[in-house]
Amino acid sequence: MSLPIISINEANRKKIDISKDIGKSCERYGFFIIKDHNLKISTIENVRNLSKEFFSLSLESKMKYHQVGGAGQRGYTPFGIEKAVNASSPDQKEFWHHGRSNWKKEYINTVPTNENVSEVENFDQTLNDLFKDLDFLGKKILSYISLYLNLRPDWFDKKINQGNSILRLIHYPPADKKNNGLRAGPHEDINLITLLLGTQQEGLEILDQNNNWIPIKTNPNIIVCNVGDMLQRLTNKKLISTTHKVVNPSNDSKNYSRYSMPFFIHLNPDFLIETINSCISKNNPNIFPKGIIADDFLKQRLKEIKLS
Repeated sequence: MSLPIISINEANRKKIDISKDIGKSCERYGFFIIKDHNLKISTIENVRNLSKEFFSLSLESKMKYHQVGGAGQRGYTPFGIEKAVNASSPDQKEFWHHGRSNWKKEYINTVPTNENVSEVENFDQTLNDLFKDLDFLGKKILSYISLYLNLRPDWFDKKINQGNSILRLIHYPPADKKNNGLRAGPHEDINLITLLLGTQQEGLEILDQNNNWIPIKTNPNIIVCNVGDMLQRLTNKKLISTTHKVVNPSNDSKNYSRYSMPFFIHLNPDFLIETINSCISKNNPNIFPKGIIADDFLKQRLKEIKLS
């Protein structure tokens, strides 16, 4: 299986055609790949280099940015904490979370704050810039999904403009025989959609409908996107949130670290997640009759993966 690679260049393709390609892939695979996304490769590589610089700091330095009791929502989270549901061992990774900086007044006292790393020059500002670019791109992709669901193209705009979205920098260390866990155990994402910035390193695998694990190849020119549980719930499982994992290296790359940068797009914290009417029919009755507030859904899932 190979995922479709979809151009989102509207100068060459009609928006409705792009939306159909994305929607069909979300229904069949829960994943799709985009190109012509207009993000600067140099910006992505710059953030990746800053990520490597941060993770190379001493544990003592990194732990200054660990927010105790913060459920890993901002700053640094060390090895051995996050654990996929039903996994026997924690994921073999450490990570950094950077979120929105332009909160409206009504949200300021209820959301976590970013950490600014003094040891790495321009760290916070560079992450802010990439966050804004990815936030804009995520809104554009959701507009295609809206059209596919027979909604207005701007249906998501005011539902994500204060979303608790997160840019995650991940460091998977070289393989360690003492650790039994995967780099990232089988899981589904919590959020609406995820944008994974391309890397040359292998490891990502998705579970197909025949329960086969399929490796996904990426490169710096493309972005791998997938449906999260919030969008699956909104669409009554019309669009599927697919199980995926990051496997441990089995070749020469096992001696090297792997760096990854997913961007998780979230709904506004106070948004009530209820099934979209266009996704309910006689043949597909509503399987989520009771709504749930987005922030409550997030907190519930964070507990399940041992971050809260």
